[in-house]
Amino acid sequence: MWCIPPEQDAAFVAGMEQVLPVYERPYDPRFPVVNMDEQLIQLVSHTRTPLPMRPGDTQKIDYEYIREGMCNAFMFVQPLGGWREVHVSSSSTSR
Repeated sequence: MWCIPPEQDAAFVAGMEQVLPVYERPYDPRFPVVNMDEQLIQLVSHTRTPLPMRPGDTQKIDYEYIREGMCNAFMFVQPLGGWREVHVSSSSTSR
């Protein structure tokens, strides 16, 4: 599901409406429809070792963590072709 951000205007909506028919095209390997998304991921580690589970109880994990940096995950998907690929950067520069 996608949502139109509230700060966008009619020109944004008109541009989206021009793109949407691309997703209705039948599958053609000569002209693949590929989607791309990026996600910034925070890398963290535990400050304390989690306590093991006991019968009838859940594992106890402390909410405190050490920030170990950031990385980017890039996802490329060709839904009709049944293909996807993920690339993860080793680090991310500050934005």
